[in-house]
Amino acid sequence: MNKFHLEGSAKTPLIDFNGETGVLELKGRSIPENSVEFFQPITAWLDEYETSPKSETVIEMKLEYFNTSSSKCILDFFKKLEKMNGVSTNVKVNWYFETDDEDMAEAGEDYQAIVELPFTIIEIDEI
Repeated sequence: MNKFHLEGSAKTPLIDFNGETGVLELKGRSIPENSVEFFQPITAWLDEYETSPKSETVIEMKLEYFNTSSSKCILDFFKKLEKMNGVSTNVKVNWYFETDDEDMAEAGEDYQAIVELPFTIIEIDEI
């Protein structure tokens, strides 16, 4: 399984998906001009990964901020993982938030309530 890597920018998160280890990381800010277009290659990679996933898939979500259109794309991403969970792989989500960033902590809790995936909400000093 190939790796998928995109460097982050001021408006887009770093994306590092490693099909060999089963670790998928999104880190930074997600406020792209067109969220659907930005997330499309991520969805395509996940479709390919689903055909031959690792026994455990770990999602490392280290977002500082995301806009409303990104939140829908992130939800779609989690829903795709939810369908895979327990079938072709066991998915685990680590949702990181910076100390005193209650909004990001609540966002992780909201996703946890919407999708049936095991979430660990982790407070850290800096993303």
